[in-house]
Amino acid sequence: MRTSVDFAITGAPLQPAVADDAMRPILHADRVGIRYARHDTGSTAILQDFSLELLAGEVVALLGPSGVGKSSLLRILAGLQAAQTGQVRLYNQPLNGPHPRTSFVFQDPCLLPWLNVAQNVAFGLDFKHQPTMTKAQRQDRVNRALAEVGLSRSATLFPSELSGGMAQRVALARGLARQPEVLLLDEPFSALDEVTRSDMQVLLRDVITRHQASAIVVTHDIDEALILADRIVLIGGAPGRTIGQWTISTPHPRDPLSADAVALRLEILKLLRTQQPH
Repeated sequence: MRTSVDFAITGAPLQPAVADDAMRPILHADRVGIRYARHDTGSTAILQDFSLELLAGEVVALLGPSGVGKSSLLRILAGLQAAQTGQVRLYNQPLNGPHPRTSFVFQDPCLLPWLNVAQNVAFGLDFKHQPTMTKAQRQDRVNRALAEVGLSRSATLFPSELSGGMAQRVALARGLARQPEVLLLDEPFSALDEVTRSDMQVLLRDVITRHQASAIVVTHDIDEALILADRIVLIGGAPGRTIGQWTISTPHPRDPLSADAVALRLEILKLLRTQQPH
């Protein structure tokens, strides 16, 4: 199921979220599957024959109830976990592990408490297969990433001195310092209060646009998906599969309270309710 949705009223025709010359997948999960061991039944399939394409410059939001494999899928796409069946390709090359062209932002900021903000941001530059940099180049990467998230004046603070929103900004800066072409985010704002979460959503969308990056965001928040995504993919079933998909061509910023947005939210909710146990 796939539909095209416009939920902003404007005086000019809406443009496609992704230009025609960019309609090419840069990240492709081709019929991937994974099973987890269980004490009672031996094993259970979390994902089976699941396929997903991420286009250049596109933001995809993955929605779905708990336990349908959203986070597992994201780890597979990041090369942090191997699919047991199927294949993931990045720029049409098999992905067999973490890649310097991708960055993963976890639900928890995962900051090292003995490192200050700048050192935590630089930590991602030591990952395997990162390009070799001079000290000056490394510092420039860190400075630019901190400026992107509005933390230039907080470089010497330690994680214990940060608010939840600041810590998540550091985690995002750590990913940006690697200058990725694909950002993979696993419910990065779920622990934040509503106001901070809204600010981070705006920041994330701005950063993605400035970097001309692509992104996949796992979220349980339908409004967050409506605000951020060019395409929403709803995962459900056992094992996980795509049960709904919508392309949104509305330009940013968006009004999630418009009549069409509310209608789409209700449509997604109805599908989600069919996935809940009775």
